[in-house]
Amino acid sequence: MREEATAFVPGHITGFFSAHPDDDPTKAGSRGAGLTLTDGVEVTVEPATEPTVVLDGDPIEIDPVTTVLETLDAPARVEAESDLPLGAGFGVSGATALGTAFAANHVFERKLSRNELVTIAHGAEVQAGTGLGDVVAQAQGGVPIRLEPGGPQVNELDAIPARARVEYVTFGELSTADVLAGDTEALSAAGKTALSRIVDEPTLLSLLYASRQFAREAELLTPDVEAAIEDVAAVDGQASMAMLGETVFALGTGLSEAGYDPSVCATHPAGAVLK
Repeated sequence: MREEATAFVPGHITGFFSAHPDDDPTKAGSRGAGLTLTDGVEVTVEPATEPTVVLDGDPIEIDPVTTVLETLDAPARVEAESDLPLGAGFGVSGATALGTAFAANHVFERKLSRNELVTIAHGAEVQAGTGLGDVVAQAQGGVPIRLEPGGPQVNELDAIPARARVEYVTFGELSTADVLAGDTEALSAAGKTALSRIVDEPTLLSLLYASRQFAREAELLTPDVEAAIEDVAAVDGQASMAMLGETVFALGTGLSEAGYDPSVCATHPAGAVLK
């Protein structure tokens, strides 16, 4: 057993998705596309008598993290530091679960493969209702396209081969669990249409266009988000809504030019890593 280990997991913005439930949480998930971010979550795991989770200095309950620790039989203190807000569409819970899996595997010498750890974190996230596709995207990095749902043993991933500066502003939180627990039929139909567009034209501009169409068709736009997207469009920029959060993201300098004071990062060139 080691004293501690630290992993970094990029944040993930989903532009659009369709939900695909399954009795087996490792086979359930989503199809869709989005961006991984250089802003992310750093997770440190150390053995502890009483398992605890701390996010940015505050004790917190993150159900997928608890499940990961139980699955790995790893009683530990998990300390996460995030560049990103929780509940705003950046995949923070998924990042923390995946970082915990990577770091705990190292500390407790469980000797599991990368795909096995991603499967554990993905299944835990799906079980908790806090996400469907963040974990597999964060494991890959870049601008991932999720062609088939589920963990690594069943899914199929592709990517848009591009990098970009990313700006974002957050106006508040949306409950992923509440949205996923509701009727997702119309949402998933819009997601399938959006995915077809990206498969036909895998570019960043196509991703932003498909994401905006999805947000409208799925009726997820809030007044603040819609206004910000229109403001960016007015200065010839490209922006859309992060799923699922009251967050607007833009490529290049769209939000800055529209008069906002955004956080700035970039697409992350790689997936989750043990530091």
